[in-house]
Amino acid sequence: MSQQKSKKTLINWDLVSVNPNDKNWNWKDLFCFWGINIQSIIGFSLIASLYFIYDLNSFVVFFGTLLGSLLVYFFSNLIGKPSQNYGLPFVVLLRSSLGFNGSKFFGLFRCLVGIFMFGIQTYFLSKAIGYLIRIIFFSFDASFLEKEIFLIFLLSLNIIDWSSIIFAILIQVFLFSAGMNFNKRLIKFSAVTVYLGMLLFFFAVLLSDVKFSIKVFVNILDFSNFVELSNLMPVITVAGTMFAYFSIVILSFGDFSRYVKNETELKKGNLSLLINLIIFSFLAVFIVAGVEGILSKNNTELEKILTNPMDIIGKLDNLLITNLVLIFVIVASLSTNLIANFIPSQYSLINFLPSTLTVKSSSVLIGILGFVISIFWLAFLSQIGILSIIDTLGAFFGPLFGIMIVDFYLIKKGSLINKDIYSLETNGAYFYSGGWHIKGVYSLILGFIFSASTIWNFNLMFLQSYSWIIGAFIASLSYFLLARK
Repeated sequence: MSQQKSKKTLINWDLVSVNPNDKNWNWKDLFCFWGINIQSIIGFSLIASLYFIYDLNSFVVFFGTLLGSLLVYFFSNLIGKPSQNYGLPFVVLLRSSLGFNGSKFFGLFRCLVGIFMFGIQTYFLSKAIGYLIRIIFFSFDASFLEKEIFLIFLLSLNIIDWSSIIFAILIQVFLFSAGMNFNKRLIKFSAVTVYLGMLLFFFAVLLSDVKFSIKVFVNILDFSNFVELSNLMPVITVAGTMFAYFSIVILSFGDFSRYVKNETELKKGNLSLLINLIIFSFLAVFIVAGVEGILSKNNTELEKILTNPMDIIGKLDNLLITNLVLIFVIVASLSTNLIANFIPSQYSLINFLPSTLTVKSSSVLIGILGFVISIFWLAFLSQIGILSIIDTLGAFFGPLFGIMIVDFYLIKKGSLINKDIYSLETNGAYFYSGGWHIKGVYSLILGFIFSASTIWNFNLMFLQSYSWIIGAFIASLSYFLLARK
């Protein structure tokens, strides 16, 4: 097989190693990156649920999230270093441990999960856009939304809903396909915007009833019951839950760390995760506590609203808060979709068809699939338990991580042959057996079995928050035993 054919098959300019001159990310950029991952609707809802629904001590929530973030910091450094050193995205780096065919097909699992979550996130983004449209229309004519056209539903969506989804898809495909330099600026803008939105949200709640809000805030800072043995398991549970929240981002972190200047900037930037999480956790808990206190005076059914900032709209008779929540949802949803779902799916698709797909064409494909998922989500997909399937596909992520780490640090000793990672020559270092590294595949499947069992085995579901770590450990251990010389 000729080298020319190899290049035609495996080399794609969007997948090649980043030129050292183009490695322009520093710790500030990573601060914004982690800020966006935290400042999401799901992140807000998760922290609110831990505090309000599960009635955990606020310091249990804070300390648990801190422990979880330390795990994320450690694993992100491990997976981020090889991509930073060699300028390779996650799926290309995966060729070293699984072969180029293993990278294609198992990397596609990351793509499927990413596209599905992109569609769901787009649906919730469109709901925020729809709210904003309704506010604008209502301000002009209070009876406008009562017209017959807005009362016609198709797939549980009316004309505003359909328009919002189409707009959300088009704006995301347009923005996200502009290239990484633009994405970098978008990440910075989003991080600053959402932080400002959260601060304004906090002060809006505070100023709605200053004396009452301060009293509520003081109450949640009660440290007296924190140092108790009974809080040990809740802290561990919170830590596991927070780690699970970040686990999908950890696997494909190399898609972004490949642009970081050096390892020092990488570690400093990852450390900012802790700062981001502390700030956001405090703001989220304070906002939830303040809203809880204000609405409890009006006998509002709190359990229906406090775990989702979207549900606050209409509950507080405050246009400022309404607009702040909408801005938070729109910007946070856009940026989260970019980092957690769109770019990893894009690289996985291009890696699957490197001679066919580009950034533009893969963006359009993701947009089309995301649109289909969005319009069918409420009417059909959310009703059939499909998230269990997505969780099952995600059970591969921990094992993939474990194999990649052992392969790079212990088997390959931190050294890769860059030219062979794009080669289909039979004597190439990563050709293995017809493009499959069988030892890696065996280890991956073994780790997957243990990880997936926490999802499907009722007796093991209490370990589900740690399924990623369990799968990573099993797969990495088996891979080390099989692949070492």
